[in-house]
Amino acid sequence: MLRSRNLLALCGIIFSLSSKVLAGFDPTASNNIAVYWGQNSISLTSGGQQRLSYYCANTPINIIPLAFLYTIKTPSTTINFANAGDNCTLFSGSQLLSCPQLEEDIQTCQTAHNKSILLSIGGATYTEGGFSSPAEAVQMAGAVWEMFGPKKEGSKVERPFGDAVVDGFDIDLEAVAVNMVDFVGELRRLMDADGGKKKFYMSGAPQCPFPDAAMGGLMDGVGFDFVMVQFYNNWCGVDSWKASGGGDGNGESQFNFERWDQWAREESKNKGVKVLLGVPGSQAAGRGYVNGEVLKGVVEYVKGFESFGGVMMWDMSQVYGNTGFLDSIQAALGSDGQSSGQGSGLPPTQTASQTTIPTSLPSSQLDSLLSSLLSSQTAFVTITTTVVVSATATEFSTEEVPSPTTASVKSTSGSSTPTGAPVPHWGTCGGIYHLGSTVCESPYQCVVLSVWYSQCL
Repeated sequence: MLRSRNLLALCGIIFSLSSKVLAGFDPTASNNIAVYWGQNSISLTSGGQQRLSYYCANTPINIIPLAFLYTIKTPSTTINFANAGDNCTLFSGSQLLSCPQLEEDIQTCQTAHNKSILLSIGGATYTEGGFSSPAEAVQMAGAVWEMFGPKKEGSKVERPFGDAVVDGFDIDLEAVAVNMVDFVGELRRLMDADGGKKKFYMSGAPQCPFPDAAMGGLMDGVGFDFVMVQFYNNWCGVDSWKASGGGDGNGESQFNFERWDQWAREESKNKGVKVLLGVPGSQAAGRGYVNGEVLKGVVEYVKGFESFGGVMMWDMSQVYGNTGFLDSIQAALGSDGQSSGQGSGLPPTQTASQTTIPTSLPSSQLDSLLSSLLSSQTAFVTITTTVVVSATATEFSTEEVPSPTTASVKSTSGSSTPTGAPVPHWGTCGGIYHLGSTVCESPYQCVVLSVWYSQCL
């Protein structure tokens, strides 16, 4: 019960704090986790792949490339996200998708969960072969930037993700394409010249044979922030790695991460580029899948290289269909943050050490503590117990009420009673700074996933 007009900021909370913020790509870290989303490779017809926001909520994944933008030249520019396309419509007179659900999810992933969302260009179905001239390549880079970069005031360009802005681009070429250095270089220039506070990233996804037949020239001609080398479906994949004492005696057989590390340190345009170990998420790959225990040994080996930046997996549907695999990757990397929660029917929840706000503090101290926790750039905050705080000039008494559960409707929007028009399944229904409806369509309930974000599930 509230007994004072001097109530400060929040009604007491037990906060769960991780030792590191669950952020997007970290160029200084070796435990980045990237998983491609969009192609639903576990089932090309239905099922398998959940909407994007499902995989952003409190998982150890910090980079999600959306696969794919597979034709570039306008007006025939096309994107494909498998069963997610059911939630898109075509712009009039075009084959370009308009995807408001992805607009919402990208913004949720970025603002509520601090994930890096990239658009992957190319893939196995990209067959345009590049551009007829450097000038055309530069022109098309500008068109792509207008569609997926920051929206220009007064622009009439059709934008598949609406007002959402991707965090950069991933280049996945699996066949030779000409004038791509000009295309990717111009995208890089546009990203760097944006002038805002947002940091944009450029990644590449070459095959492990060095130099990559399709991307060799591109790798040296553009400054990539990280590359996610596909160590599968090739002779140099993780399945060719030999533990210490095998192969040439240094932990490597045909597995050639060492060569990619040399490229990163000595030959790349960006000498600080990170190399992510790309692996298949299940046995569905033609070649290269190894189980978590074997992969742990590979990760321990590649951790010794200066350029190592983490692990990439293909793709989200395979990873989540392979129970425990993501957890084994996280354990091998020593990643901070919460478990993936694979196999559950809901997005995973925060599991970390807890810091409890004392129940009796001078008002100035409690105000300072709450402000510090909520503004911290190194804390991920989750409500686990709600406490009602009453204030006097010198102390606070508390009255504990039940913790929020997935079976109860709790909004963190500041309203004790749900209000507004019903929000559909998967929609946002609460969280700090949420100003919209807190009511979910029947039979869904507003589930608190963190202090920042609640979702209709």
